[in-house]
Amino acid sequence: MPGSTPLPFLEEGMARWPFGPPNAGICLDFTGVPPTAAELRALVAERWAELPRLGRRLLPGTRRHCWATEDRGDPAGQVRQADVTLREAVRGWFHTSFPEGRPPWNLHLLRGAADGEFSLLFRMHHSLLDGRSLTTLLRALLDGAPPVDACAALAEPRTHRRTAIGGPGLLTAGLAVPLPGKGERRPAFTVVRLPGELLRGARRAVRGRAVTTNEVFLAAASGVLRSCLLASAGIPDASERVWLSVPVDQRPPGHGDFLGNAFGNVRVPAPVGLADPAARLAACAGLLTTEVRPRRAAERLLEGVAGAFPGAGQALARGRLFAPAYAPAACSYVHLRECGRTLAGRPLRRVTAVPMVPPHDTVTFTLGGCARGHTLGVATNSGAEDAELLAESFLHELGLLGRIATTC
Repeated sequence: MPGSTPLPFLEEGMARWPFGPPNAGICLDFTGVPPTAAELRALVAERWAELPRLGRRLLPGTRRHCWATEDRGDPAGQVRQADVTLREAVRGWFHTSFPEGRPPWNLHLLRGAADGEFSLLFRMHHSLLDGRSLTTLLRALLDGAPPVDACAALAEPRTHRRTAIGGPGLLTAGLAVPLPGKGERRPAFTVVRLPGELLRGARRAVRGRAVTTNEVFLAAASGVLRSCLLASAGIPDASERVWLSVPVDQRPPGHGDFLGNAFGNVRVPAPVGLADPAARLAACAGLLTTEVRPRRAAERLLEGVAGAFPGAGQALARGRLFAPAYAPAACSYVHLRECGRTLAGRPLRRVTAVPMVPPHDTVTFTLGGCARGHTLGVATNSGAEDAELLAESFLHELGLLGRIATTC
């Protein structure tokens, strides 16, 4: 097909996502008077200029999807304004496919959740970009940041990748975890602002060593799954494996500004057999240790074969890789680490990551962070009541860790 290129293995898999449109995004909340749509378009035109990835259009094919690559696009023309909040936007837009003939992304200027606030939501088809790409783009809009480097955005990591050490085999299954099962079965997403002292307290629950936010995140999610198991089947057997799926950025040094998809989902054990929350937190230490290494011949072969026969890969995924026993929960953490960031003088208050609709009978937890605090997101395929109950359970797990820290 002239001016087009087939989607690689990972992107083709997301284009065939069977649980809903493969839309995801990141939302930044600010305080202050919102910019006008014209001001935001001018900023986008300046900071996101000459980025071919943002002009790509998704084309259907007889066997594989393709990217139309001849158009650099008009990033400013992708800016939209709507008088809705993030929650209202997710209910509609994240379950609606992007129109054909245009790049599958938009930057939405939204009404804030409270008076004196507004939000910027970058919504995209996940085949186009990953979470690291979104933070690169959104960071470039903030005061004092340079525009996205067009050459660095094209520097795809080909020979080396960053990967997590260890993990189970590709086809290794574990234990499915029954979710609360309240209400109707449909996609749902809820957002909770985490009090700063709650997360800080949880990080002090293990004496004698520093604890990362990611470790607290995994431990709290594991505690939620343990509670679900206790409610449905009694005390979980410590010998039974429950796996958490975690996206890991595979960009090696020197490729941090690449725009596209350069991540891999790894699975780590959720310590659901441990009754003590502090012991679960200690068991999560080092689970996401990574190394940079050359791509292996077997990996290249597998990706090539799966890309050449996407239907077979999709059948395998639906039958095994998307099953609740494969990973009943996913955990995705996004952080803008810069302190004091503003948008034309308006302070950044919160970061919220919104994932794709998860596989049936599973849950996705997201954690968005910036200098001012963290936000929890919970996505399910089992209704709003389930999402809210799981969010409450997550907060309870953080509280347990915090209370342990006060008694140490």
